[in-house]
Amino acid sequence: MAVLAIIGGSGFSSLPALEVRDARRIDTPFGETSAPVTRGLLGAREVLFLPRHGATHQLPPHRIDYRANLWALRACGAEAVVGLAAVGGITEDFGPTVIAVPDQIIDYTWGRAHTLYEGGESGVEHVDMTEPYCSRLRQALIASAARLGQPIVAHGTYGATQGPRLETSAEVARLERDGCDLIGMTGMPEAGIARELDLCYASLAFVVNWAAGKGEGVPITMREIEDNIQVCADRILAILTELAHDAP
Repeated sequence: MAVLAIIGGSGFSSLPALEVRDARRIDTPFGETSAPVTRGLLGAREVLFLPRHGATHQLPPHRIDYRANLWALRACGAEAVVGLAAVGGITEDFGPTVIAVPDQIIDYTWGRAHTLYEGGESGVEHVDMTEPYCSRLRQALIASAARLGQPIVAHGTYGATQGPRLETSAEVARLERDGCDLIGMTGMPEAGIARELDLCYASLAFVVNWAAGKGEGVPITMREIEDNIQVCADRILAILTELAHDAP
């Protein structure tokens, strides 16, 4: 059975259901991870956990060392990684509190360290990203939700933007024209680096607000986002615990 790792996004600086065994700071060739890698039991299965934004949510999306985080998880034995993602909804099926397992991604980020291969001693590699998420792990997430009777959307294109600011309504309109259903700030380069490390990676996304221009003129507030994270939290934890029984 593959070693499962979970990367916590906004609202998940810890996993309340995790019975912690130890936490270790891992040295990596790329610098410090966002936080120590925690090892513990989720249900009856040992899993790894790392909060993407740090233990106190101190790292904005463009300052996260995605290379260090994923390298450290693999060094600790991870083979499959679920990236939790708080996102905005763009298209009709992706309103607030919807949980989704996206199947595609479009990268709009810039200036981030986005590859392990910088040339020179590290060489040059070109990984195939036709299907950016691991189909085995996606199907395991979808099946876990189904067994629990938890409604999810089993598809979606995630648009990864730079942040930390939220987007303009014109930018969201452009993303919709491009085919995006969801909008977030951390999906890339995380998915690409996971592929370079040969990790089976999938995203479990939860919609915390309508994207700019999609909420019938209602402004986006942090209170709304935080409230919707809380609405989703127990469902997310239940799906992860169920997944831990039989993740690929």
